[in-house]
Amino acid sequence: MQGHHLAELNVGRLVAPVDDPRVAEFMQNLDRINGLGKRMPGFVWMMEGSGEPGTGNTEAKIDGDPLYVSNLTVWETAAELETFVWGTVHKQFYERRQEWFEVLGEMHFVMWWVPAGHQPTLDEALARLDHLKKHGDSDHAFGWSHLKEARLWQDNRCAEVAAE
Repeated sequence: MQGHHLAELNVGRLVAPVDDPRVAEFMQNLDRINGLGKRMPGFVWMMEGSGEPGTGNTEAKIDGDPLYVSNLTVWETAAELETFVWGTVHKQFYERRQEWFEVLGEMHFVMWWVPAGHQPTLDEALARLDHLKKHGDSDHAFGWSHLKEARLWQDNRCAEVAAE
């Protein structure tokens, strides 16, 4: 969309506290993967504390639960987000997410278009996610299937039980 960027929110809940050995590999690679994303073509912005469970940044917390991880980013295009998610080392961690995260059993990922320069808040993103859960894909809030130009997700998506 001309004059707009793509915002995305992905929410997960760790299977254990951040200092537990069961999530150690995820925690040890968080800065590396986030840093890679920030260097990717098309990256625009990341919420402070994105991907950091139990972060001191209250803007990144969900319901005060330190096991929730929220990742909120903005990208120039869907293709550039797809390239990062499934065309880099990020894919290896995505494929292993069940080792570190609970299966939530409901929608936990949403995208929407924002005016260029807009930095969405977590509350705004959670409202979009709620809208998607209640109403399905629309121009207001959507998943990968709503983006006709998106293709990589089709071979890499979550199982239906994970409700991506």
